[in-house]
This record gives sequence, C-alpha cells and structure tokens, in this order.
Amino acid sequence: MALTEGDVVLRPIRMRDQRAWREVNRRNRDWLRPWEATIPPPTPTGPIAHRPTYRQMVRHLRREARAGRMLPFVVEYQGRLVGQLTVAGITWGSMCSGHVGYWVDEAVAGRGVMPTAVALAVDHCFRAVGLHRIEVCIRPENTPSRRVVEKLGFREEGLRPRYLHIDGAWRDHLVFALTAEEVPEGLLARWRRTRTRNGSSAGPQNTRENHG
Repeated sequence: MALTEGDVVLRPIRMRDQRAWREVNRRNRDWLRPWEATIPPPTPTGPIAHRPTYRQMVRHLRREARAGRMLPFVVEYQGRLVGQLTVAGITWGSMCSGHVGYWVDEAVAGRGVMPTAVALAVDHCFRAVGLHRIEVCIRPENTPSRRVVEKLGFREEGLRPRYLHIDGAWRDHLVFALTAEEVPEGLLARWRRTRTRNGSSAGPQNTRENHG
C-alpha cells in the first residue's frame, strides 16, 4: 500500500531500503542529532540497552504493525527515499488514537515534503484505519517542526515536561493534536488550500524524536 500526492509517496518500510536509509542518515547526521531519540542510562537494576541495527528496527516495526500498534512508513520524494514517518502508540477501545513522528533529508527540507506526508498519514488513519485522534509531540526549540503542525492546523494542547529522552537528556515537549471531526474534508485538502493561499511550502521539518 502506498499513499501518494504529487512527488511525495508514503509507503511501508522494507528490509531492502537499508542502503538508501543508511545513506540518508549518514549525510544528515548533524541535521538529525539534536532531535534524535536516545536511550537513557541504565538504572542500577535495569538492563543495558543498545541502539538497534536497521534490520532489528524493521523487524520491531513490523511486529508492532502486525499487532495493530504502529504504521511504519518511509517517505519518498521524486522517486528516492528522503525520510521516515511512523504512526506509533496506536490505542484502540475508547481512545482510538496514535501519535506521529518523522524526520526528513535536509536536502529536500522547505519543499513541503513532510507536511504532505503527515497529511497523507493522518487522512489514512482517520479514514481507512479508523482512528479518532492524532497527536505530534515536538521540542519547544524545534521551530521548523512546529511550523509543520501549525501549517496543517494542529491544535497546541500544552507542555509535557521531560517527556522523551532526546540527544542525551530528558526533554520537554509541546503537544499538538487533531481529531477526525476537525478535518471532515481531510487534512490533505486543508494543506492544499493552505499552499495555494500562501504560495509557499512549510519550511524545513524534522521531529526525529517522535518516530517511535
């Protein structure tokens, strides 16, 4: 299954994406590091955690997807892999919600790639998957990523102190959310109108800390 809008494609991550995924990550090491999720130091009684390999990561994402708790995608732009987007923390029952995290190649930042990918993912979650609420958590300092959700019309709901371990420390995050009732016409349709009205894209985007 692939979701497409113009030059932007959102599709499930694959094992054979390893070479392209590693190449993009290598080139963007400095660009991604300040927003990258890290593993906190082990507690006296806890195990020592290690960063997973690419294959371990994909196997984990697939297990979570089969269990209905995650939707792991890569983002393609003009036919090449330029980022990753994951809908994680999917909860059913009376909540029916999930949260979105993403990162994008600095080389294509500012072209509206990630706002388009997020809009595609949110519409899929609301219309095909059946979720009711999507949230995005972003460090207050990450102004470019905040612009993405603001351009898409997410509501800011407040601050979660020391919410995630990012770049070596527990960091505060702002919460942005959207429910299905707020975009009856679809988030992608709203984003198209915004781009037409403003005549511009959303600027650079990166919320690596949230990709699950």
